Amino acid sequence: MKKILVLCTGNSCRSQIAHGYLEAMTIGKAVIYSAGVETHGVNPRAIATMKEDGIDISNNTSNNVLEYQDISMDFVITVCDNAKERCPYFPSGAKMFHYNFPDPAKASGTEEEIMAQFRKVRGMIKQYCADFVKENF
Repeated sequence: MKKILVLCTGNSCRSQIAHGYLEAMTIGKAVIYSAGVETHGVNPRAIATMKEDGIDISNNTSNNVLEYQDISMDFVITVCDNAKERCPYFPSGAKMFHYNFPDPAKASGTEEEIMAQFRKVRGMIKQYCADFVKENF
């Protein structure tokens, strides 16, 4: 089983969304971890937007990347520039991937406008995860 770590700043939105999709897309092929260089808690809007797409991340936790430093990862995916810049060195020789997704937690406006931004980023992450799985599994 491959081990995948998805890393972002606070492990609240983008990495949690990617965690949910990668888990659903790699059943029996990979163990998925997600973490942040900080921990901000799982964003309720990330939970809601994933639930709209049939994936439950409500039991996920917000974890710090240092919790996984002793696990030999096969892949590390950073989903924001801040995490890429602050990502610790992984001695396991994990293959590194990076894509800077917009942070939906920074969206402003009405609730519907904010959720529209979450849905847009969710769609981007879903496509990225599908491509990642197709190319690496």
